[in-house]
Amino acid sequence: MRVLVTGGAGFIGANFVLRTLEIRPDASITVLDKFTYAANPSTLTPVADRVHVVRGDIADAAVVDPLVAAADVVVNFAAESHNDNSLADPSSFVQTNLVGTYTLLESVRRHGVRLHHVSTDEVYGDLDLDDPARFTEETAYNPSSPYSSTKAGSDLLVRAWVRSFGVVATISNCSNNYGPYQHVEKFIPRQITNVLTGIRPKLYGDGRNVRDWIHVDDHNDAVWTIIERGQPGETYLIGADGEVDNRTVVESILESLGRPRNAFDFVTDRPGHDRRYAIDSTRLRTELGWSPRFTDFASGLAATIDWYRSHSDWWAPVKDGVEASYAQTQNILDREGS
Repeated sequence: MRVLVTGGAGFIGANFVLRTLEIRPDASITVLDKFTYAANPSTLTPVADRVHVVRGDIADAAVVDPLVAAADVVVNFAAESHNDNSLADPSSFVQTNLVGTYTLLESVRRHGVRLHHVSTDEVYGDLDLDDPARFTEETAYNPSSPYSSTKAGSDLLVRAWVRSFGVVATISNCSNNYGPYQHVEKFIPRQITNVLTGIRPKLYGDGRNVRDWIHVDDHNDAVWTIIERGQPGETYLIGADGEVDNRTVVESILESLGRPRNAFDFVTDRPGHDRRYAIDSTRLRTELGWSPRFTDFASGLAATIDWYRSHSDWWAPVKDGVEASYAQTQNILDREGS
């Protein structure tokens, strides 16, 4: 199978490439990535001789079209995805998540190529902490941030192109991913690398915000399940029943690294911070037969901590810049909150 992976040098996309070549060694993979700050070329170094890498923008039709024409399936991971960045400057989120998805849709429509569009549970907004409900495929969209609203818009574009033009596509909305090769601006790797470098972890607000964590390999195995068994035009939710509040995650990281569980600081909350995400992946499990391998979040987190501890050469070069950016953002939040 000839697979075009957009965003294939980012966290989830690169792990998808590595996982695919591990379990489907005969796959022919082309990666299209803009190589923004969030992509790390070294992630793909172990498979450099097995992957064709193209530097380019999914919103550039001249780049996208010939790559789509040569593929059997396109898997779209390309996205601007950091909420804090979307609050500071939404423009790149509109360009990549909306214009980029439109460009891909027009190309797969033109060439009759199968598309799988990777999205997020954040399109559904959030749930109350004491609400027993979870998101399902029928949950109404209610995005809270420029990031989640542009992802919601990209999902709706895919649905419209399926219905209006007969594009063969599926959508998946996944809960929060964790695992190796995740950029240190993200919550779990940021807290791990903070402790490893002697910085006290920071928690927005009261730290009670709940996320539904899934290991990146489980996510990518689910994506392949949907590509192979999913019904065109359908949406599938991917989750591993991994609901944990942010404070517990930070305390677990501190404890695993031999620090006191209370060695962290609360900071001013970010605007529109969603309280709780929770995925009901019943349809994916019952209809398509998928199930997660990493069912114990504690052990998956421990393995992730070990990975970052032994791969400082991968994340250390960007750590100081990330913390400087967070400090600047926090100063703004503190001023606005005072």
